[in-house]
Amino acid sequence: MNTPRMGNNVVIGENVTFGENVSIGHNVIIYDGAKIGDNVLIQDNVVIGKQPSRAKNSILPDVKQLPPTVIGSGCTIGTSSIIYANAELADDVFVADLATIRERVTIGEKTIVGRGVAVENDCKVGVKCKLETNCYITAYSELGDYVFVAPGVITTNDNYMARSAERYDKFKGITIKNGGRIGANTTTLPGITIEEDGAVGAGSIVTKDVKQEELVVGTPAKVIRKVPENQLLRNQ
Repeated sequence: MNTPRMGNNVVIGENVTFGENVSIGHNVIIYDGAKIGDNVLIQDNVVIGKQPSRAKNSILPDVKQLPPTVIGSGCTIGTSSIIYANAELADDVFVADLATIRERVTIGEKTIVGRGVAVENDCKVGVKCKLETNCYITAYSELGDYVFVAPGVITTNDNYMARSAERYDKFKGITIKNGGRIGANTTTLPGITIEEDGAVGAGSIVTKDVKQEELVVGTPAKVIRKVPENQLLRNQ
């Protein structure tokens, strides 16, 4: 096994594997079985492979032990970030300080997860996405490739607002297809889909699906126009 460069007070569990040229900061915890690729930078106070704690009244499945975390080559994990068990980061993912990536989440190559971002359980994020500072990606969401989510965006997944057992099989997060974009401080209602190259203006509340290449703005968000040709994903 390759031996990483390590700071002080590092705790490494059993059967953790490291690629070449891994650097680990101070006060890092890496739980059993985690797989760390080549050229990975893990900064101070990071936790990798944390098993989730389940509240007594949680609707999440009671899983005793989730599979280990997988961190691809070339990743950076910022200070005080937490990457849960059964999360998988592809190569060259950048996770900024204070971010949280929950269990059963996959993050595609070269995606940026910004400072303070929370990606909740059972989400899929594509390649070369940008999730900006303090945005919240609710559980059961799926983001395609080249998706942009601006700072302070809030997504939701529970139309019943925790008031009925009927909601248990109806949770649905946001779906953002390739090239979709959401402006700062936007809120989306549960189950919203933003089609390819759809865009949402800053400060909007999205109550209906956004069609391909539409720009919507306002409270509630309404269609303003088609996204300009020079801003479409196919021209990037």
